[in-house]
Amino acid sequence: MSAGSNAPTIIKRKKVIAGGGHHGGAWKVAYADFVTAMMAFFMLMWLLNATTEQQRKGIADYFAPTISISRVSGGGSDAFGGDNIFTEEQLAQSGSGINQPTTGTKPITAEQAAADAAAAAQVAALRDIEAVLMGVGGESLLSEQALRHIVTRLTDEGLVIEIFDLPDATLFPEDSVVPNPVTVEVGRIIARLFQAVGNDVAITGHLSAKSIVRVNNPLWELSMGRATQMRLLLEDGGLSPQRIVKIAGAGDRNPAVRDATAPRNNRLEVILLREDR
Repeated sequence: MSAGSNAPTIIKRKKVIAGGGHHGGAWKVAYADFVTAMMAFFMLMWLLNATTEQQRKGIADYFAPTISISRVSGGGSDAFGGDNIFTEEQLAQSGSGINQPTTGTKPITAEQAAADAAAAAQVAALRDIEAVLMGVGGESLLSEQALRHIVTRLTDEGLVIEIFDLPDATLFPEDSVVPNPVTVEVGRIIARLFQAVGNDVAITGHLSAKSIVRVNNPLWELSMGRATQMRLLLEDGGLSPQRIVKIAGAGDRNPAVRDATAPRNNRLEVILLREDR
């Protein structure tokens, strides 16, 4: 078109609306968080239902903090508590470093070092027995049904193997000392594992309290009778009778849970005693 044309000039104006077109993506982030939380919740419910007490303890230990934190702070807010990474080197050069012997401390004797080494070996041996029994890192010698009845813990006394009743499965019939098949299985497997070491063994029977007070309370005799049955199972499994140094019946005097009448309190404790105690 020539410069002298009389055609009208057309101006096109575009209306811009702030925030138009869509509502943003914030709702997608919120929905994704909600779905993730629900998935975690359902996984938690599934784990609580599908795992044994010992397995839940293992899961909890896995997520427990394993980095030791010093109880002594240098007063700073950073990772070095007020010092820098060259502090030890500088103090050593000035003669006031931490490498200097502390006044009043006694050197470790050969006897103490040997005792510490023996104690560490004892703990390692007990942990090996515990790992094989519970199938840590491999397949357990016990069936899955039997594993439901067992928890273990390592104490100053030794390795405590706790065998307990479940609401739907008991170790003995009510008011009886005749062991159920699961108790026989556990006793024989424990005896087999204990033959790998020479430690002495102690057995204690425990019972839940009765909701009705009886004139003749049979709990003492019953708990002692069940501990004796476990002794016989261990001996039938090949454990030397000379290694069993203690058998006790505690009745209902030492419940494992707050509710003294709960089935969980019906239990046997088989303890592989530490040799250095």
